[in-house]
Amino acid sequence: MECMDDDARLDAVLNEVGPRLRRIRRERGATLGALSEATGISVSTLSRLESGGRRPSLELLLPIARAHQVPLDELVGAPPVGDPRVRSKPIVRGHRTMYPLTNRPGGLQAYKVVHRPAEEPPEQRTHEGYEWLYVLSGRLRLLLGDHDVVLGQGEAAEFDTRVPHWFGTADDQPVEFLSLFGPQGERMHVRAKPKRG
Repeated sequence: MECMDDDARLDAVLNEVGPRLRRIRRERGATLGALSEATGISVSTLSRLESGGRRPSLELLLPIARAHQVPLDELVGAPPVGDPRVRSKPIVRGHRTMYPLTNRPGGLQAYKVVHRPAEEPPEQRTHEGYEWLYVLSGRLRLLLGDHDVVLGQGEAAEFDTRVPHWFGTADDQPVEFLSLFGPQGERMHVRAKPKRG
């Protein structure tokens, strides 16, 4: 059923291409003959494209777009791209402000976190999952089991959250970092060039 909807949408888009081609050509004051010379496409093919008698193809639309100096999506009437920004409300928990960078439930979650200095002593916790941290600015203190580590700008850490852990500022300055958290224990995969021998 969904496939039929997609086919109907495609047909509707393709049916609009012909009238759009004619309108753009006329707006530019070009004749079919002049467009034929500029594109190398025969007048009869151009006429059939504009009347809907010929199905548009990339091989035909690219030279026409080039001749009219318009983007291809203007010829086919591509829908405008939606706003790509993630708009989410910050989550404030004590001295920590978390800005969600993902807006889907479940699975891997990403946050930008700003942690302000706090007086209370660190308290390690455990829970299901796997976390990856990357420091953007400041210094991040990570207590992980028996380890006490300080991460600086550009440093990263990853760990199983079933190990007792705590993280926050390493000094009296705020720390800003990215946190990727997988509640089901998804590990992060970092791709890097292999070292040359």
